[in-house]
Amino acid sequence: MLVRGGGAALSGALLYAGFPPRDWWFLALIALAILTAVLRGVGVRLGAAYGAVAGAAFFVPLLPWVGEYVGAAPWLTLAVIQAGFLALFGAAVPVLWRLPAAPLWIACAWVGTEAVRSRAPFGGFPWGRTAFGQADGPLLPLAAWVGAPGIGFVVALSGAAAAAVAAEAVGRRRPAKLLGPLGAMVLVVALAAAAGSASAPHSTRSDGPGSSGGSGSPNASEVTLALVQGNVPRAGLDFNAQRRAVLDNHVARTLQLAADVDAGRALRPSLLVWPENSSDIDPLRNPDAAAAITGAARAVGAPILVGAVLRRGDGTTTNTSMVWDPVTGPADTHDKRQLVPFGEYLPMRPLVSAVVPSAARAGNFVPGNGDGVVEIAGLPVAVATCYEVAFDALVTDSVRAGAQLITVPTNNATFGRTEMTYQQLAMSRLRAVEHGRSVVVSATSGVSAIIDPTGKVTQRTDLFTPAALVATLPIDSDLTLATRLGSTPEGAATAAAVLALIAASIAARQARRRAPHSADASTPESQT
Repeated sequence: MLVRGGGAALSGALLYAGFPPRDWWFLALIALAILTAVLRGVGVRLGAAYGAVAGAAFFVPLLPWVGEYVGAAPWLTLAVIQAGFLALFGAAVPVLWRLPAAPLWIACAWVGTEAVRSRAPFGGFPWGRTAFGQADGPLLPLAAWVGAPGIGFVVALSGAAAAAVAAEAVGRRRPAKLLGPLGAMVLVVALAAAAGSASAPHSTRSDGPGSSGGSGSPNASEVTLALVQGNVPRAGLDFNAQRRAVLDNHVARTLQLAADVDAGRALRPSLLVWPENSSDIDPLRNPDAAAAITGAARAVGAPILVGAVLRRGDGTTTNTSMVWDPVTGPADTHDKRQLVPFGEYLPMRPLVSAVVPSAARAGNFVPGNGDGVVEIAGLPVAVATCYEVAFDALVTDSVRAGAQLITVPTNNATFGRTEMTYQQLAMSRLRAVEHGRSVVVSATSGVSAIIDPTGKVTQRTDLFTPAALVATLPIDSDLTLATRLGSTPEGAATAAAVLALIAASIAARQARRRAPHSADASTPESQT
């Protein structure tokens, strides 16, 4: 029991170590091989306990950024909740090990576990999904075919198959079994990764500026754009107290970019992307803020996608990305749809604030609706504001609605120099490949980045440094298979896991019923 418990803790630690900013993507396969081996041959209760241990060893070191400026309680509470989902996985795996082709059903259960925790409670928390740790690995190109759930399935299948092969070799001491069906599974996974790398759609060609087909698609063209990282006066939650300084920083850095364009030191962009919270002063209610943004847009001669906080008449607010035209001012908008619970809003506010008075500090934002697409400079652009990039369905909806470019305006200043910004960058890289789109990550304090449709970061900024990046990027209207399929494969895998659990439970119940009859048939009395 001690050995298995240590193995569970090791698996969670290895899973964490495989996440950015480290590029040790292969540790996820080892972690899941160890975890599924630990869960082989144990009872459901012990399996749940080992799953919880693995979950704690994974989520506790993965999520300290949650409590960077608010203390350990929110961080540890969230880590415990997420570890509970791995406890459910741990309870399911011992049952699934009894079935033929067990690694297949275990991989489906892993996908189902990630699917459920990405949706519940309070809208879910997809952070730490397996695919988000594979941005530097050979499986990344598969995202265009099978999306984030598909990569998670392949990693889990590889780990469970390796555990099964090892158990076969050690338990039966028959090395020849390594060449059997389970070994073939591992071979298929390796071939799938190789095929994905060789034939991933929307691979970027090295065509020069101004050419068409920059993404390898007949419907592709190019756009020159810029992102601005204005920086914040200081890290932490109180950066909001310096709202005017944050806006002025982004205006100043945009004016500097405009001077570089006029002097021929930078290409003139067709559009600019400012980060989330770049204007927490409502420009629709504050003429000074509106004038500052208009001046910046006119100086550079292009519309700006501005991250603003808009005040509503009922006292609530919206986290809005607003297109600001240099001539006509405010235009198309996107209100953030997936809000951060206990941060941007407080679920069950009267009850929770009565029990935990400090929780009343949470914002009073309301979610938007729609498809997350705005039109800027004649281009349909997806807006996945910060937290939204973690959710499959939100980005998929935008691309299906016609978005040819993905933007991720984000504010990471509230998380300091933690690993959060690098974890989020990996998500954006996955989305680029998944949907065959260029991605622009614009952060108040960094890391901001330009990502091509293959998931490669072509330019990036440093943390807490004012910067502007200009790039000519391929844009495309074609849809990858992953975009077309959406959540269908994830739903199918989850349903398969549930059916497998039901089948295994029925088989176990029937075996228990037959056991007494088998014992009776073996007695002398039953034979006379």
